Amino acid sequence: MHVETWEKCLLFIRERIPAQSFSTWFEPIQPVRLHNEVLTIQVPSQFFYEWLEENYVHLLKQAIKSQIGENGRLEYSVVVDRGNDSVQPTTVSVSGGSNNHNKNRVNGYDAYKNPDFYRELKNNSNLNSSYRFDNFIEGDCNRLARSAGFAVAQKPGITSFNPLMFYGGVGLGKTHLVQAIGNEIISADNTKKIIYVASEKFTNQFIDALRNNNLQDFINYYKEVDVLILDDVQFLREKEKTQEIFFHIFNHLHQGGKQIIMTSDCAPKDLKGLQERLVSRFKWGLTADVQAPDFETRMAIIQTKMQADGISIPDEVVEYIAYTVDTNIRELEGVVISLIAHASLAKTQIDLELAKQILKNIVTDIDSEVGIDYIQKTVSDYFKVELEDLKAKTRKKEIVIARQVAMYFSKDYTNHSLKSIGYHFGGRDHSTVIHAVQSVNDMIDTNAKFRFAIDELKKKLKIRTAVA
Repeated sequence: MHVETWEKCLLFIRERIPAQSFSTWFEPIQPVRLHNEVLTIQVPSQFFYEWLEENYVHLLKQAIKSQIGENGRLEYSVVVDRGNDSVQPTTVSVSGGSNNHNKNRVNGYDAYKNPDFYRELKNNSNLNSSYRFDNFIEGDCNRLARSAGFAVAQKPGITSFNPLMFYGGVGLGKTHLVQAIGNEIISADNTKKIIYVASEKFTNQFIDALRNNNLQDFINYYKEVDVLILDDVQFLREKEKTQEIFFHIFNHLHQGGKQIIMTSDCAPKDLKGLQERLVSRFKWGLTADVQAPDFETRMAIIQTKMQADGISIPDEVVEYIAYTVDTNIRELEGVVISLIAHASLAKTQIDLELAKQILKNIVTDIDSEVGIDYIQKTVSDYFKVELEDLKAKTRKKEIVIARQVAMYFSKDYTNHSLKSIGYHFGGRDHSTVIHAVQSVNDMIDTNAKFRFAIDELKKKLKIRTAVA
């Protein structure tokens, strides 16, 4: 009888809440008994019981009354120990519909079953002290994000930038920036409770808490922080129960005036696989993009890194690295570290030749035989011009054509930016490269002999591509 009654209650509830909420909070419930108009249902944890009481108690009351009558009542059987194959789960009974339950205890049962878990979290902000504002290089690519981050660091939870979300590709400095905010806040007030956590770790903590019946410890910990920094929020995609918990924590913190900071690999509107209500909350505050660093910012990053290590290198080396590595800051710093290490071990000076040698082993399109250097050599050999003339200022027609063809293939066969290509041809600007590509395309359309030459060069370069 109790099973049939509960099934009817579920039909009543299903029609009134979203499918995902029904799946998360009602499908795990098991009916236990029906006695004297009291329906007892078993829930998997104290947190589960509290969530139902806080969010669905009125709906549950309506469902019970619709099936049992005006005198119908609800009782919970809360699992406090899951047991094992030989030992049955331990449960405690709690009357439903009361808003006066003690959130730390259920009928005398202490909810904090694992104080070590709580203590470990409480004493660790996970912040890296080396990430600071004073070593974060500002440029056009990140100026808004940096300014907003610094404003939040001065007044966490008070500005309109709550939540604050930074988005952008891999290795652009988002993690550095959010941790700099945390470190700045702590330096001003070390009583602030701050936690930095990657989304994957947050999810794993949640799963462990479920497995070990420590979910309330997990929830209470995150509810008590002053600043929550969640990195790579996109990894919450498709993790529906983790999203439910984060949504609950987000609301609690935001309503309490606590600061929430997040990073993502894309803008909120492009976050697929996340609940709409969660994404809508991400848009409440400020969303700022962090873009790939421009040439000047890359130059500043290299120079700052070198100065921090007490190393001086020629400007031409700095420029070469900045032009060649135009993907992200992480790869740029990796090249600099490799350059420093190699020079130190080999006890040699850092010069342009060493930089080229190191880059060939790190950057993909430099490592390939079909890099700009190889294209220049192949084209100069074919047109019978001096290789150095391609980089010189000469305007002789035969050299200009060869130079334009080499630029054309550099754009087609490498991942270099237009600025980087121009740099490899005597420091020319990107507009010169654009003009070269257009000129070659025009000649291909109008000059059969020239078109034959391009086809021949393509064959040579494709052979190298196949070998590389």
